[in-house]
Order: sequence, then structure tokens, then C-alpha cells
Amino acid sequence: MLRGGKVGLRARHAEDIPVLHGALHDDVANTSRAAGRPWRPITPGSPTLPFAEDDPEPGRVPFSVVELAGGTLIGVATLWGTDTHHRSAHLGVGLLPSARGKGYGTDVVAVLCHYGFVERGLHRLQIETLADNTPMLRSATRNGFVREGVLRSSSWVLGEFLDEVLLGLLAEDWQPAARG
Repeated sequence: MLRGGKVGLRARHAEDIPVLHGALHDDVANTSRAAGRPWRPITPGSPTLPFAEDDPEPGRVPFSVVELAGGTLIGVATLWGTDTHHRSAHLGVGLLPSARGKGYGTDVVAVLCHYGFVERGLHRLQIETLADNTPMLRSATRNGFVREGVLRSSSWVLGEFLDEVLLGLLAEDWQPAARG
């Protein structure tokens, strides 16, 4: 398990899947904002569940996020779109509603940075998020990500176009947090 100050990132367990499906995927507004594609219902147990134990997509590493204090499942984190030639990847975080607003997101991003830069030897990490996703923007900037641009009206979400913000962090600019 990868450990931060408050959270751990571990492999996805079978018992995580129904919790994540119910709390994250079945929240239509949350999934529509986070997934980058229209929400659609998925039957529990379907092979197309978005929260599989192992992700067959090359360049994608899914984690379950647990609270270190009690081991409680609190969300998901993903390193995705890994480009081994350019040594870059993207980060994604999704927290259960009960875990939001407690500083976990900042810690998750820090652990993903450690994983990307130290464990994987990447040079660049990138985050794309909706411009009104204040918690993710805050977590990213607290970890040293720099706002590199705005993709105006680039995301169709729940009947309206929204701006997307692009943030980047280079290995040489990363300031690792004290590790637990």
C-alpha cells in the first residue's frame, strides 16, 4: 500500500466495487461531471462496471483510497494515460460524499505524485478538471501543480458547456511531502 499522511492507496478489492458503484457511479450528477462522457445505468455485477478489481487498459493504474486511521474505503484514485516515451501521465481522484471536505483529496494527489515521480520515474503529471471543481483545483495547487490553460466550453455536462482547466507538474518542480 502507498501511504500518505491520512490515506493509503491500495489495490481494488472485490468488496470495494459495490460501494464505489453505489456511492460514485450511481450519483448521476457526480459521474456526469467526473467521467467526461454521458452517464448511463450499469447493472451491478456487469463486466463493464467502471470500478473493476484490475483495469485491463494499458497505462491505467486504479487504486482504492482508504483512510489510514481505520482502513475505511473513502474513494478511488487513478494514474491513467501513461505515456512511457514522454514519461507522462494523468491523475484522477474520486471521493465518496462522506469523505469530501476533510483534506483527503490533497493527500491523495500527494501520494499519486509520489507514485508517478518516484515509483514510475515519470517526468510530467497532468490533471484536467472542470473549472468549478474547487476541491480538485485546491488539492492540485497545494501539491505544486501549475494552471497551464483553460479549455473554454469543452465539456458538455448535464445540459451545458463548461470550461475545463489543465494543470501540470514536472518532476523537477515537485516538492514531496513528508511520507508516513
